[in-house]
Amino acid sequence: MPPQRNMDILKNARRIVVKVGSSTLTYENGHMNFKRIEVIARVLSDIVNSGRDVALVTSGAIAVGTAKMGLDHRPKTTEERQAMAAIGQCELMRIYESFFQNYGHPVGQVLLTRGTVENEVSRRNAINTFNTLFKFGCVPIVNENDTVACDEIEMLDTFGDNDTLSAWVAVMIGADALIILSDIDGLYNSDPRKCPDAKLIHIVETIDDTVMSYAGGAGTDRGTGGLLTKLKAAKIATEAGIPTFILNGEDPEIIYELLDGGCVGTYFKAKPVKNYT
Repeated sequence: MPPQRNMDILKNARRIVVKVGSSTLTYENGHMNFKRIEVIARVLSDIVNSGRDVALVTSGAIAVGTAKMGLDHRPKTTEERQAMAAIGQCELMRIYESFFQNYGHPVGQVLLTRGTVENEVSRRNAINTFNTLFKFGCVPIVNENDTVACDEIEMLDTFGDNDTLSAWVAVMIGADALIILSDIDGLYNSDPRKCPDAKLIHIVETIDDTVMSYAGGAGTDRGTGGLLTKLKAAKIATEAGIPTFILNGEDPEIIYELLDGGCVGTYFKAKPVKNYT
C-alpha cells in the first residue's frame, strides 16, 4: 500500500505549473494526439475555474513541425530543428487556442530563453507578463524560444529541455507546485520497460546520487528529455521550496486525482526555504 501523503500540499496550492512533453502530446508517428490535448485543455481550464493560476509548459513544437512538413525523422542539424520549431510553434498554439477557447479561457504564448531568466530586467518583465495573464484568466503557454537558441551557445542561453524550463518557470512565478506529465507512472527503482520487478517510488525525500542513478535516457525520439532531465528539474524546484510530482500523462485527468490527495505518481518533497528576514 502506498505511503500516506499530506493532502494539504496541493489542496492549498494557488499557482501550479504543468509540464507536458512531446510523448504525451503526440502519437508514435509524430502526429498530434488531439484527444489527449483536448483533455489537457479541459482539465487545466477546470482548475483555473476553481480559482487557481495555471501555467502550461509545453514541448512539441519541433515534433509538430516535423510531422507537418512530412519528415520521417527528427531533424539533426540546429538550423533544421529551429525551422521545424518555427513551423510547429504556430501550429501548436493554434491547437491549444482552439481547445482552450471551448472551455472559456484564452491562452497567451510565452517564449523564453535562459537569458530571460538570468537577466534581472527581462525576468521581471516576464514575471509581470505572467501575473497580468493570470489576472485576465488566461493560461500562459510556455515554450523555449528554439528559433533563437542554438546548440553552439547551449550552455549560455538555452535550457536544453522543457523539464528544466518548467522548473525555472515554477521558481520564477512563485508556483506552489510543479506537475510533470511523463510517459511512465513516475520514478522507479529500475527501468519498468526492461525489469518487470521494478517498483514505483511514491515519495522522494531527497534527490541524491542514488535517486539520480534510477534515471535512464530519453524515452522516445519525439522529445529531448528523459527521467534524468525530470529529476534535475525536480531538484531545481524542490530546492526552491516547490513540491514536484511526476505523473503518467496518458490520461491527463490523473491531475484531478492528485489534487484530491490521491497517491499517484512520484512526489518529490520540497526543501525548507530559509527566511533571512
